Amino acid sequence: MRILLSLLTVGLLLAIAGCKTSSTAVASSSSPPVPAAVGPIPGPPAPPNERTNPLNGDPVALQDGRRLFDWYNCSGCHGGHAGGGMGPSLRDPVWLYGDRDEQIFDSIAEGRSKGMPAWGSRIPEHQIWELVAYIKSMGTPQEPDPPVEPADEEVPNPEHNTIPASRPKPQ
Repeated sequence: MRILLSLLTVGLLLAIAGCKTSSTAVASSSSPPVPAAVGPIPGPPAPPNERTNPLNGDPVALQDGRRLFDWYNCSGCHGGHAGGGMGPSLRDPVWLYGDRDEQIFDSIAEGRSKGMPAWGSRIPEHQIWELVAYIKSMGTPQEPDPPVEPADEEVPNPEHNTIPASRPKPQ
């Protein structure tokens, strides 16, 4: 019985010692914490990430971008041909957040604070680039499906659009 009791004691001591070494081994094998910057990082600002649209000048991408513009209901805010509506016109030369390819991409993907929702998690990157290609084509000869001025609003001759210098006085 003494031998059995001493074997149980030795076994218990080994089990306890084994638990301590395994927990120490786990703790020592874990990687140290990665330092993360908190607050502003000193030094000059990082240069802007200038990306160009890989689909620039691709006529198929322009057609697909036009289709996606309607499919994702961009026209609901920016108008049927992006002339403006609830959202700003995409046809004019003044852009609040920039008109370079990567700026337009970021506006679509990340959204903007004045009402533009972020679409980056819902629209694949390739389709965002197609939208950028279409938006950049607006007002150029490459624009697919440009807006057409209604015939009753066309001014055939600008000379007819002037006010006469003198009008006869009503009697």
